[in-house]
Amino acid sequence: MGRDASATDVAEIERFLERLWADDGLADRTLAAYRQDLTGFARWLVAKGIPLPDAGRDQILSYLGERGQQGIAARSNARFISALRRFHAARQRMNPGIEDPTALLESPKLPRSLPKAPGEREVEDLLAAPDVATPLGLRDRVLLELMYACGLRVSELISLPLGALNMRQGVLRVMGKGGRERLVPIGAVALEWTERYLRDARPFLAAGRRSDALLLSRRGAAMTRQMAWTLIKRHARTAGLPSQRISPHVLRHAFATHLLNHGADLRAVQMLLGHASLSTTQIYTLVAREGLKRLHALHHPRG
Repeated sequence: MGRDASATDVAEIERFLERLWADDGLADRTLAAYRQDLTGFARWLVAKGIPLPDAGRDQILSYLGERGQQGIAARSNARFISALRRFHAARQRMNPGIEDPTALLESPKLPRSLPKAPGEREVEDLLAAPDVATPLGLRDRVLLELMYACGLRVSELISLPLGALNMRQGVLRVMGKGGRERLVPIGAVALEWTERYLRDARPFLAAGRRSDALLLSRRGAAMTRQMAWTLIKRHARTAGLPSQRISPHVLRHAFATHLLNHGADLRAVQMLLGHASLSTTQIYTLVAREGLKRLHALHHPRG
């Protein structure tokens, strides 16, 4: 759709992707897709003499129109709009007064996709991957155990203070989206690993430094979002699992799907996940149903 993108636009895109990787820990293939989408738009803008950050809503709609004429799929256009939205959101964080041309754009309607949760055996292999003979390995085991046992978002997990943990009652007090607080049971196995971490690993990692965070880095500071992503990917590779399929959010999917597979009530799962609306949780019933259908087809004599 045009010539090479300008060097200025290319540099702007790379800075955006670096910030996105550092802040959100997106997969390499997602970052590559965003690079392709933004660079393609920047190339198209060259003939019009418009830098990528200055392209307005009219240019975006015109570009989408040309893509539609070329038969580019709705899902690809939705991804392009998502990349552009995040690009402008990042610019607004740096310069709050600038206009966001994507503010009133509507994404194409897409069929609802099901989250792909790993099976229970795959999760067990992942949980067993860290070397628990070391303080860092013991910390990583607790990271994985709590994420799977409690269905936490990665932001919720890394921001947990020690005071959020009630060992006697076996629950976590979690601060979720919108400042909504919820109590989440930890489960016996995760609780045992947490007790061991607090006794044998956390004092070593703290090394006399004061930190209220439950999970600590090797320097005794709170774990970052990017660190949690990197560790989960690393242990997925150790467990022989495709690391691109395993992420903090996928473990949250596994938590919900496995609960429903074992007969949990949907409203209970909604409360545990901290969803404001039951409709957000209902997609997991579709995942569980598909898993049960495959199980029936594989093992039932009439399957």
